[in-house]
Amino acid sequence: MRNVSQIVNGKRKIIKKPELLAPAGNLEKLKTAIMYGADAVFVGGKEFSLRSQASNFSIEDIKEGVIFAKKYGAHIHVTCNIILHQDNLKGIEEYLQTLDDIGVTAIIVADPYIMKIAKDMDLNLEVHVSTQLSTLNLKAIEFYQKMGMDRVVLGREVTYEDLKSIMEYAPVDVEYFIHGAMCIHYSGRCMLSNYLSRRDANRGGCSQSCRWYYDLYDDGNLVNQEADMPFSMSSKDMSLIDHIGELIELGVDSFKIEGRMKSLHYIATVVSTYRKLIDAYCEDPDHFIQDESYRQELLKAANRALCHGFFYEHPGVEEQLFNMRDEHPTQEFVMRILDYDQEKHLAKIEQRNYFKVGDQIEIFSPHHPNLFFTVEKLYNEDKEAVEVANHPMEILYVEINENVLANDMGRKVIR
Repeated sequence: MRNVSQIVNGKRKIIKKPELLAPAGNLEKLKTAIMYGADAVFVGGKEFSLRSQASNFSIEDIKEGVIFAKKYGAHIHVTCNIILHQDNLKGIEEYLQTLDDIGVTAIIVADPYIMKIAKDMDLNLEVHVSTQLSTLNLKAIEFYQKMGMDRVVLGREVTYEDLKSIMEYAPVDVEYFIHGAMCIHYSGRCMLSNYLSRRDANRGGCSQSCRWYYDLYDDGNLVNQEADMPFSMSSKDMSLIDHIGELIELGVDSFKIEGRMKSLHYIATVVSTYRKLIDAYCEDPDHFIQDESYRQELLKAANRALCHGFFYEHPGVEEQLFNMRDEHPTQEFVMRILDYDQEKHLAKIEQRNYFKVGDQIEIFSPHHPNLFFTVEKLYNEDKEAVEVANHPMEILYVEINENVLANDMGRKVIR
């Protein structure tokens, strides 16, 4: 059992704070995740990585990300979780050596051959067992520990009761999913994409066929009525926002957020919410109050309805979106603060979505509580008064009477 807390000046404090690991599909998201509180970020390279539809990182991108992360004391993990076919073997050693040379902290691996050569090469970087291998028990973790692996990313199917047993004896670091999409199958084992679209999920091409709409037939007869919602096999997204304290007390080494293809607004909102929650709990766990504000903040970025995944037990029908997508767009993200003139109370912003004079804006930040203001004065880059912001990425100036900081973000309040 890990030693999680100790008494400091008569008060119990958490001394083993979990790593908060965030996803990033490009450099802007990587930097935002770190600025908003991530201890580490996982990215996909252009080679040997799943999620080929994400804006995967070139070597130069990864290098820039590593340099940026070091300024914040953060780390970069690179997914090398492709399942190698015979025509993928060439170049893997050179690629791993390059990642090691530029200072990547860890690679996330599913193929045993990549695990072996990474350890045989005696690299400085760690080798983490990908969730693609669906590790659900202590014996499997001990097996990977004997192979020299540094961390095991558990499958999303591990319940809290099983996790308690695992954490009591786990011989290596354990990473556990706390937020994001659920695979309808064991992660990486689904053949729907291969069969229906000839896109190989184990080589980064998953077309997310489970989220498509389907007609249902019974003995050749169409069951769907014209007014019915079409059927899909989609699940709700997982969120363990209500159980972070319990997981911290178990000594879980890393909390993983899923979503390399999610928006900048999503990354900033989810990472900052979990960051603030983890820090508040660790500071005074015995007097921490889990209020509704954390969940409400998450809902401002949620794309699908949320559930607890496998935390309690196997999910039932209530955790599925069989015939309802229930998606919530995040188009209310309207601005990113670039600079702020405290004397003139004027913020220089980068516009992200439409807003206008009269709209109420909520500013959120990793450094201060959320604040609200109404857009009363808006200027273009030439300091000419305008009424609307309707050109994406346009530089504008907006009057804000309360101090804001560079890289704060603003979302329009939807009435």
